[in-house]
Amino acid sequence: MWVLQSPQTTKLPLYFHSPLRLSSPSHHPTSVTLRPTSTATATNNHLIQSLCKKNNLKQALQLLSQEPNPTQLTYELLIHSCSRQNSLSDALTLHRNLIDDGFDEDPFLATKLIDLYSQLGSIENARQVFDKILNRTIYVWNAIFRALTLAGEGGEVFNLYQRMNRIGIQSDRFTYTYALKACVASESFISLLQKGKEIHAHILRHGYETNVHIMTTLVDMYARFGCVYNASCVFNEMPTKNVVSWSAMIACYVKNGRPLEALELFQEMMLETHNFLPNSVTMVSVLQACGSLAALEQGKLLHGYILRNGLDSILPVLSSLVTMYGRCGELKLGRRIFDQMDKRDVVSWNSMISSYGIHGHGRKSIEAFKEMLNHGILPSPISFISVLGACSHAGLVEEGKILYNSMVKEHKIYPSVEHHACMVDLLGRGNQLDEAAKVIEDMRIEPGPKVWGSLLGSCRIHCNVELAERASRRLFELEPKNAGNYVLLAEIYAEARMWDEVQRVKKLLEARGLEKVSGCSWIEVKRKIYSFMSVDEFNPHVEQLHALLLKLSMEMKESGYVPETRVVLYDLGDEEKERIVLGHSEKLAVAFGLINTSKGETIRITKNLRLCDDCHTVTKFISKFADRKILVRDVNRIHHFRDGFCSCGDYW
Repeated sequence: MWVLQSPQTTKLPLYFHSPLRLSSPSHHPTSVTLRPTSTATATNNHLIQSLCKKNNLKQALQLLSQEPNPTQLTYELLIHSCSRQNSLSDALTLHRNLIDDGFDEDPFLATKLIDLYSQLGSIENARQVFDKILNRTIYVWNAIFRALTLAGEGGEVFNLYQRMNRIGIQSDRFTYTYALKACVASESFISLLQKGKEIHAHILRHGYETNVHIMTTLVDMYARFGCVYNASCVFNEMPTKNVVSWSAMIACYVKNGRPLEALELFQEMMLETHNFLPNSVTMVSVLQACGSLAALEQGKLLHGYILRNGLDSILPVLSSLVTMYGRCGELKLGRRIFDQMDKRDVVSWNSMISSYGIHGHGRKSIEAFKEMLNHGILPSPISFISVLGACSHAGLVEEGKILYNSMVKEHKIYPSVEHHACMVDLLGRGNQLDEAAKVIEDMRIEPGPKVWGSLLGSCRIHCNVELAERASRRLFELEPKNAGNYVLLAEIYAEARMWDEVQRVKKLLEARGLEKVSGCSWIEVKRKIYSFMSVDEFNPHVEQLHALLLKLSMEMKESGYVPETRVVLYDLGDEEKERIVLGHSEKLAVAFGLINTSKGETIRITKNLRLCDDCHTVTKFISKFADRKILVRDVNRIHHFRDGFCSCGDYW
């Protein structure tokens, strides 16, 4: 049976029936015989439709098998019912009936079937529907693009997209949206950024650059590939922006390590837009930016906005608040919000587990993890990354091993590269470097830079030259442009007083045209954020800050402080090396905080790199001499300095 269809009657019940059946798979009828609908048939169709609306799918399918003339509307409602029931077996039964009744060339129902199979996770069946239908409208193409994108088969989307262009079918805004999403949804190891740029060119050629939905998706695509400049160019050229567009660009800055730009753009959004307000997605990104900068005062302002605008009932917003307060050093405030939540999902628990972890409270992190399990919440892969990281920061090696082993045995979660990196870091920091190396050897997947980077970082802590050389060789192959790996190896050689090797690595850096990532620190003073670069000669406050640091340095030396200059890899005199070390960004930020904050006020600083040994020692001294609480968050954890001591116990 075949169905006649036009755009005007797509969703109307068609009581057309033909006794024709295919004599062979390759034969397609060119005409349709129409049969009038009997009263009984109409009644049966209405009954099937009624059963579908009442979620009585089994009964509806039984009645369908007795109905010789089902309509398009009947099949549409049956497909919707299968979707609600989430039943693949019923979907397959329905599909067989649909073919038998001649609806296999109905593009409207084909679109619905592809969507159904996609929802049920059966991309193979979705593809079969697409492959077998000859009458492919743009809606059918879009449906398969969407299904393949959701299945992570971005490469196949582009193969089909090229085929569609060759046969002359014009893309619409949904086509471009799905194609752009396919760029970042691909599970292959091949970057589809170039494909995304080709889609961008198609969009411009066909005049879709004014479509806010497409351009917002384009911003998101570039953001996910780390192309912040491209994303900002697209965003700035958009003639019309909505809250989703602004949120996408703010998220782009946050995800690519540029939280200051994210906050600046949010302020611009609040000043320029009056027709719409930030939504929960916007607030999640802005809270992440505040957490990244330890901008507590701005975070509190956002918290007030959230309360005033009724966003405090949205789980992702509350989870982000917990994380923000944790990353700003206010663990108690984060816990209070967590305890007041009416409902908690795994993301909420992960926020609390990771907050304990970055503060070095490993046992509390484990307790929160166990409490989550007791509440019947299943852990996610991120749950284990958070709790294993907490064990690493607290030196809880045996506890970490037990949790790692429970992943597969108890929770059927197979370790990813990130989990292996956590275990290497845990064992390495605990001076079990041989066992850490064995974890890498036993991996069934390619270790990658994260795992080897964890091993190299552990070698730096314990000055293990042999393993460091092994790890760095792999890192130089995997990340030839990452200067940090070369610097780390040079620091290990310097610690071992292997000066010839230090020089060799320095020459390697120069030969490859690489430069060490400059240290950068941020501090919030009176709700304004200030940034400092290491040896920042152009900062307007630099002379005043250096004078204060020099004075403090002299006082500290009288109390036994000896500058740690081994991190300076240049061939300079001791005095010049001391000047460079004294100009580290974190020290400049601390000095700025001492000058510009009230006595008794906590100084909060964020740093983009690991805290060096000298900065750690100096900050302990300053916390005692100045009688101030100083909080510093580096890439590893949060350090609480008070009365000459650090919460990390010199284990970081």
